[in-house]
Amino acid sequence: MGDPPYPVVTKPFGRALVDLAAARDDVVCLSGDLTRQTEVDLFRDTFPERFFNVGMAEQNMVGIAGGLARDGFTVFVPTFGVFCTRRPFDQVAMAVGYPRLPVRLVGFMPGLSSPGGPSHQAVDDVALMRAVPNMTVLDVADATEIRQAVFALADLPGPAYLRLKRGEIPVIFDDDHRLLLDRAQVLREGHDLTVVTAGMMLPASLAAADVLAGRGVSTSVVHVPVVKPLDAATVLAACAHTRATVVAENHSIVGGLGSAVAEALAEAGLGRPLRRVGVRDTYAEGGSAAHLFARYGLDVSDVVARAWELLDLPGEPPRAETVREPSGNLGPV
Repeated sequence: MGDPPYPVVTKPFGRALVDLAAARDDVVCLSGDLTRQTEVDLFRDTFPERFFNVGMAEQNMVGIAGGLARDGFTVFVPTFGVFCTRRPFDQVAMAVGYPRLPVRLVGFMPGLSSPGGPSHQAVDDVALMRAVPNMTVLDVADATEIRQAVFALADLPGPAYLRLKRGEIPVIFDDDHRLLLDRAQVLREGHDLTVVTAGMMLPASLAAADVLAGRGVSTSVVHVPVVKPLDAATVLAACAHTRATVVAENHSIVGGLGSAVAEALAEAGLGRPLRRVGVRDTYAEGGSAAHLFARYGLDVSDVVARAWELLDLPGEPPRAETVREPSGNLGPV
């Protein structure tokens, strides 16, 4: 695993999907008129006979995806996260989730990564997809995991929702990193605090662990690329060996990773204090991801502050330098 500043690449999802389709002729792709913006211009240009642009009609698009899946195809449906979860939720539940079809919904611009304001900010997508029976939910952290997720999902029974950043994607993990659909990953081990995180909050969580280490706080960092089904055993084992738990996610604190971890702790009867770093119960203004993370409490310093209060440490929590996510986009919102 590398250290910041992380190198970046563009279009890792689009390239992986082309490679998967080259190996499997059952793979098809639908677009809701956001082809270039979701990297599948590469797929369109390579496999035009397996690419279908249905226009700005996401409810119809999900219905078509279900029909193609019933006919034996493995269907990838990339668009912005709000447009494949919130807008066509009934179709996702009844045309994809209920019949347990191999449709892979791919939601770009997760959480507070969009300048488009509440209409484009998918701060509730994980909560919605967690609530759909049979749905696997992924929130991957970097380009390495994006590529591996595309191939891992190809043979997964039933539907899945893949949540990923758009634009310039950091490369955090080395080539020997392995994404498993049934495992969380303990990236660091400590005995004072456990930070459970996923997706775009992984760099901030690792940086917070470094800041805390400088003040003598030993921190475990558990990366959870698969939010559902949650690898509760790994999460619980890490939390059981520390005094407190912070969950950091680029999502509402209602219904996402923080809720999943809290449920696991409660059901196991594991009494550990818990704090959640995420979007509070609010809509957010538009702006860059860096501005929004600072404005709504998703920075490194916010993770450190929650740990500081949980562990009842003396004095003020140390301020920490923000980990600047690459901000480049592939096209206008």
